[in-house]
Amino acid sequence: MKKQCVISLMLTALFIVGAVAGLSNIATRANTPDLPAAAAIGSTVEEFSLPDADGKARSLASLKGTKGTVLLFVAVQCPVSNAYNERMEKLAQDYKARGINVIGINSNVAEPAAAVKAHAATNHLTFPILKDPDNKIADQLGASVTPEAYFLDAGNKLVYRGRIDNSRHGDQITATELRDAMEASLSGKPVTKTVATAFGCSIKRA
Repeated sequence: MKKQCVISLMLTALFIVGAVAGLSNIATRANTPDLPAAAAIGSTVEEFSLPDADGKARSLASLKGTKGTVLLFVAVQCPVSNAYNERMEKLAQDYKARGINVIGINSNVAEPAAAVKAHAATNHLTFPILKDPDNKIADQLGASVTPEAYFLDAGNKLVYRGRIDNSRHGDQITATELRDAMEASLSGKPVTKTVATAFGCSIKRA
């Protein structure tokens, strides 16, 4: 009995250590220093062009939606970003017919285009994912983690930035800030919550 108690305590301790370690790997802008300033709500995102996973240059103008565009900073290896794969794809599918397009951007220096392409195929991600090799767009917007969303209106004005929702676990979501912003914009209403701190893995810059 005593031996079982000791084993149980050891397992509990290991679980706690693992949980704490997992939490310590979650980054936000607050614990990711020396980042470029975050883009201001209401500012206009300038036209840009980045290579897709096949090396073809793709412009914002050619990929944007008629009623808005969501720029999603994503990763291949980040467990938090990967926890959102299905939700990101569903977001893209749900809003494409309504005029809002989703564009993925991978700014991680250690994740080459071939890995991005394979990851998208494996996870059935159908929205375009572009490589940001010099972190140009990540720096322009002040993106700090993956996943992180930037929602632009039809005129490329930034109306929301931050997290997709409030939990990496699909069964624990109680707030859907990105969808709320998209719905408000489509309805012609003001976006009431324009910023919600994103959480995930820090973007590995060049």
